[in-house]
Amino acid sequence: MTETLLTAWKSAQGRLKAGRIDSPSIDARLLLEAATGAGRADILTDPYRPLTADQIATLDGYVERRLRREPTSRILGRVGFWKVLLNVTPDVLSPRADTEALLDVVLPAFAPERAFTLIDLGTGSGAILLAILAERPAARGLGTDVSSEALAVAKENAANLELDDRAVFLRTEWAAGLADHSFDLVVSNPPYIASAEIETLDPEVRDHDPRLALDGGEDGLDAYRALAPEVRRILKPGGVFTVEIGWTQGPAVKALFEAAGFTDVKITLDLGDRPRVVTNGPDPRGRPAGV
Repeated sequence: MTETLLTAWKSAQGRLKAGRIDSPSIDARLLLEAATGAGRADILTDPYRPLTADQIATLDGYVERRLRREPTSRILGRVGFWKVLLNVTPDVLSPRADTEALLDVVLPAFAPERAFTLIDLGTGSGAILLAILAERPAARGLGTDVSSEALAVAKENAANLELDDRAVFLRTEWAAGLADHSFDLVVSNPPYIASAEIETLDPEVRDHDPRLALDGGEDGLDAYRALAPEVRRILKPGGVFTVEIGWTQGPAVKALFEAAGFTDVKITLDLGDRPRVVTNGPDPRGRPAGV
């Protein structure tokens, strides 16, 4: 029997579902597209297109890797985040939809035509910085990281998205060496997993994301202790900060930023209604501060 786009998609989906892989339909489609060069529209409009033996073998290899709990983003070397497509390597965290909650806060705070400066502390792949710049054409941004390898990935992503004229990158620890009151917006998705909890994470995260981007110390809060006073120092008066948190960490991180001198600090929720961001910016869900 000839394998077609439709039968290959259904077969891959069935194998992933049987292997208890999250989102088997989406992962099967992405792997099929990569193996065959087909697009989403092709699967819908030309479902009976036959696959070559090489395409079938490639797809089978991708599915086997996914069944071993290698993330689809690692298999393909790229991932969609917000409205941009990013290259990812083992040197950077693979950005996840949860982190898009940062943009839900940032974009309402800065009108599309407004010129402003932002910094992404611990930029990794550049995901947050580049997604914001793609939405705000008058903005300019800086991404910092201690990893030279991560910065190379971020620079490549900026060039691929034609944002390298507005995005620059610097190897430094958080905001070390940067001037006081330099930025209108500070964003960060720091490591926030308690060290002892890392081994309990899903294999997709535990085995494939860099430990440097995960390990937040004994209680998961080490990065926030360093960040809060630095964010206060480099943020312009009236500026906005947003940091991602683990869903149980809201009160503790909020207290750290208040101790650094911020007022009107709030905890905002992601689309799953779980605490995800600590900020002094707007609450996109319209919830009372501190929920």
